[in-house]
Amino acid sequence: MTISLNGKRGLVMGVANERSIAWGIAKACAEAGAELAFTYQGEAFGKRLEPLAASVGSDFMVDVDVTDDASLDAAFEQLGKRWDRLDFVIHAIAYSDKNELTGRILNTSRENFKNSLDISAYSFIDIARRAHPLMTNGGTLITLTYMGSTRVTPNYNVMGVAKAALESATRYLANDLGPDGIRVNAISPGPMKTLAGAAIGGARKTYKHTDMNAPLGSNATLDAVGGTAVWLISDAGACTTGEIVRVDGGYHVLGMPQYDNL
Repeated sequence: MTISLNGKRGLVMGVANERSIAWGIAKACAEAGAELAFTYQGEAFGKRLEPLAASVGSDFMVDVDVTDDASLDAAFEQLGKRWDRLDFVIHAIAYSDKNELTGRILNTSRENFKNSLDISAYSFIDIARRAHPLMTNGGTLITLTYMGSTRVTPNYNVMGVAKAALESATRYLANDLGPDGIRVNAISPGPMKTLAGAAIGGARKTYKHTDMNAPLGSNATLDAVGGTAVWLISDAGACTTGEIVRVDGGYHVLGMPQYDNL
């Protein structure tokens, strides 16, 4: 048993920039010896991703729209032609209309609800279905979630519902794919200063509150989340599946703020 990804090949989906959680995971996986491929959506994100991918020795980038079956089919077809197998997938994809990530969930529109659940939760199932045939020697699927799935978080609104669906999908996929040696887990970091996190109303107050009250006295770091992903993908994670692994400085154990912050 070892914490090494030497010889493993993985697809990382959802790197927006160098502060992305997906990038923290990709960097840690590359440092552990993994060979990586990346997806992006649209030319602007592709330009941001290219130097990052190159910095970890990857020239394999595919433009993918997870709401488009043909786009996903083409991406996994390219993967199959490039590699004889796939060992892991990092799913770091979520979306909701920024205008609905403030105020009350009562004001969530039907269109944004469907779009948010499609992109943030269903896409994980859709990607797992396509990755499955390529994982000929078993593998690992990892997605990203947040505590707002189980506890009300101001302004998180429909994303909390989407993350709850994503976590449920993680458990069902773990059961479906376990007989084929494929492990499925979700990592749940605390609030982090990412492009996605900044879209949520009151994000700065949330960062500060967690930083002040988490038992370990800080928010999650990219290195910590990346290290957790490496563990889950490696042989050391061989018997872990269907889990929501929290990397939040222990904030999730609290019932109220620390005494000095009441």
